[in-house]
Amino acid sequence: MGKVTISFEMTLDGAFDQMEHWFDENDPGLQRASDELVFGADAVLLGRRSYEFFREYWPAQTDDRGFAAHYNALPKFVASTTLTGPLDWNCTLIEGDLAKAVRGLRGRYSSIVSHGYGGVAAALVDAGLVDEVHVGIHPFIVGNAEDRLRSPHPVGLRLLSTEVYDSGIIAAKYAPLD
Repeated sequence: MGKVTISFEMTLDGAFDQMEHWFDENDPGLQRASDELVFGADAVLLGRRSYEFFREYWPAQTDDRGFAAHYNALPKFVASTTLTGPLDWNCTLIEGDLAKAVRGLRGRYSSIVSHGYGGVAAALVDAGLVDEVHVGIHPFIVGNAEDRLRSPHPVGLRLLSTEVYDSGIIAAKYAPLD
């Protein structure tokens, strides 16, 4: 059975937006963690907003690590109730029951990474389909953010590991309570 990992970045006050003020894509620790996660993945799961943001950004990217080429080549599955297929950028639209679709993907792929913590991530947690949650906590307070960490109900997690990068970013890995 394949593993599903949710990965996201946020500020100390739980903001996801206004990333131009706080997200440092050149942080060596963050790059190392991203490399480990993405190079170990064989599929990506996105919600509509992440898909629309990433498809504008990633196809034009190149790097010496091969990260962009690998990420662009991965099969991607997009959960949306508003998009209609077919999708570009090596993506397949998930229509219908998300939990059922992800159970099927877990049977086909060994490591699925899902970026962001919006409705898709909350639904996956609610359905018990998440094996790990990776969060990068950036040392910033945005204050007026609209996008913040939310959950439909309390979710208990156990800490797997933490790492603090020289920039002050805290990388924490969690798993659902058994």
